[in-house]
Amino acid sequence: MASSNFVDYVKIFCRSGKGGSGSAHFRREKFVAFGGPDGGDGGRGGSIILRGNSQYWTLIHLKYKRHLFAEDGQSGYGSRSSGRDGADIIVDVPLGTVARDAETREFVGEVTEDGQELVLLRGGRGGLGNWHFKSATNQAPRYAQPGGEGLEAAFILELKILADVGLVGLPNAGKSTLLSVVSAAKPKIANYAFTTLEPNLGIVEYRDFKSFVMADIPGIIEGAHEGRGLGTRFLRHIERNSILLFMVPADSPDIRAEYYVLVNELALYNPELLDKERLLAITKSDMLDEELIGQMRRELPEDVRSIFISSVTGFNIPQLKDLLWEALQKGE
Repeated sequence: MASSNFVDYVKIFCRSGKGGSGSAHFRREKFVAFGGPDGGDGGRGGSIILRGNSQYWTLIHLKYKRHLFAEDGQSGYGSRSSGRDGADIIVDVPLGTVARDAETREFVGEVTEDGQELVLLRGGRGGLGNWHFKSATNQAPRYAQPGGEGLEAAFILELKILADVGLVGLPNAGKSTLLSVVSAAKPKIANYAFTTLEPNLGIVEYRDFKSFVMADIPGIIEGAHEGRGLGTRFLRHIERNSILLFMVPADSPDIRAEYYVLVNELALYNPELLDKERLLAITKSDMLDEELIGQMRRELPEDVRSIFISSVTGFNIPQLKDLLWEALQKGE
């Protein structure tokens, strides 16, 4: 995992810029004995801002740049000239990034749209120059307002993958194989558990130039919500999927029981996941004949629509796309 380019969790320390002080300058010109106050305002400090970028899919660019310090604002000048604002630090992040306070774990905000901006820390305000404080009873104020202090805090950034369809299944259920067949994605495929160690995204082309996004989530095992296997590391990615496609291989000893193991793990992690539309695909069905499929169909769970498929032979793959597209349209 050390060499993986997929990073979905980082902790960063941020400091916004301090505001520049206002100027206590007085006008000085030839033949003007008492020019009066003309101190300019200080510039505001730079802010720390997250910005959604649809071209990003990982937080790896923050893995080795975890300290973000914005620029301080400049002090004001004479002739009512304001100081320059401190430069903001704008950090591009993938869509689906959630920010939390690292100390309190309090939710700060999330970025879900391209170009959307989330201000983590706002820069200190610029101080007012002395000309703002001139009055009928105080014609020559010799003071100006200091700039506001910057803020500092640590934040945790978590990425929750945004996809239309999330593939849910135990290791070796055929999730990666299906994704490689219906899209141009090339996930690692092998005959051992936890082949997939990071989520993979693929764009599935549908009829009439339509398409939807499918995510291959690393395998879940019983007890994943407690940290077993890959634990809760990837369960959060399922939260952002519109539809959950449960996948159980046809050679499973008990398809119904395996399906409910998956459902139970999601419920224990986040009960709201059960409100999502669910479909069940029985994979590796190329080894079955029509009579055996008919017998097995009677043993399937009644509370979810199911379909027998084979990614290797293409059996019922077009029909699966139809079911997924229908469910997506119903959910809009």
